[in-house]
Amino acid sequence: MPKLSAKRQITLPVDQCRKLGIEPGDDVESYVSGGFITLVKKESGAAKGVLAHIKGKKGTSDEESRQSSMQ
Repeated sequence: MPKLSAKRQITLPVDQCRKLGIEPGDDVESYVSGGFITLVKKESGAAKGVLAHIKGKKGTSDEESRQSSMQ
């Protein structure tokens, strides 16, 4: 059974890491919901295309875009 260290670190069991394809040095994200912590391995390119359906305004400068996001 994993324990929380003084530095709030947890060592995951090897068999669980193997099942999830998590290796030492991999980046993971953690989420808390309903009293549970979920770990998700970050995958390069996983979000590719997520915003593809959003169309930008032609002719809008970077500065105009920044200003509109602050309002």
